[in-house]
Amino acid sequence: MSIKKVCVVGIGVMGNGLAQVCAQAGYDTAVVSRSEASLERGLKQIGTSMGIFVKKGRLKQEDADRMLAGLRQRATTSLEAGATGADFVIEAVYEDLELKRQIFKDLDRICPPHTILASNTSTFPIIALATATGRPDKVIGTHYMNPPPLIQGVEIIKSLMTSPETVQKTDEFVRSLGKEPIEVKDSPGFVVSRMICLVMNEAVRMHEEGVANVEDIDKISRLCFNWPIGPFQLIDLIGIDIVAAVLNAMYAETGSERFKPALQMVQMVRAGWTGRKAGKGFYEYSRLVSDGHALLQ
Repeated sequence: MSIKKVCVVGIGVMGNGLAQVCAQAGYDTAVVSRSEASLERGLKQIGTSMGIFVKKGRLKQEDADRMLAGLRQRATTSLEAGATGADFVIEAVYEDLELKRQIFKDLDRICPPHTILASNTSTFPIIALATATGRPDKVIGTHYMNPPPLIQGVEIIKSLMTSPETVQKTDEFVRSLGKEPIEVKDSPGFVVSRMICLVMNEAVRMHEEGVANVEDIDKISRLCFNWPIGPFQLIDLIGIDIVAAVLNAMYAETGSERFKPALQMVQMVRAGWTGRKAGKGFYEYSRLVSDGHALLQ
């Protein structure tokens, strides 16, 4: 089975990056979202991202225009229209298990028998998605990192029912995107989320305890660990609501208290202070200071 047509379900932070990566790799790429407004926002972000690639000389303007036009032509609010005839589907919607299971059930009905159904979930067991379909051998996890156009590593998660052929085809597909696949077990949070969410959660707890303030914890992480950004900047980038949801999912799966979200994180989600997308999180984004961020007072 040769992969030619790809469908990305979801055009949020991860979905728009995945659509861009697939289009740039030469795949006939459809993208599906819940509304025309979200499609327009996502396509605008793809255009901005491609524009940066053009400025850096990594992409020609005419190629960027052609790929964006192709994505616009195949952008739809209909899962059936987007996924019909797809060889490979990447689900990249919000971390809601029942929503994802319903999407996989629908994809199983819509897609040809050969289609591989992949989830970009950062948390949920792949087996829970596989059992919503009649093709559990063709369901797999492909956990890309944010932002997808820039980060090379991709976790490949094989469930108990994923076939060796599906793993092989997925590895080949991920490599064709210029990424490096790394196979991990179907375990809560896999490797990346399990590690980084613990770091971010502990950073919030240290802030709660008064060990250090937000800016200084981020500064220590950048200067002492040589990280490009600190844990609070990363939480705001990902979305505090998403980080809390991932932690809660791992907490529910394992029962381990270390995954229970810090109280301040929970309260900020309730307040709607979810990070960059809301204009306010651990930093404010309506005004700038010397490092490009303003500390939330």
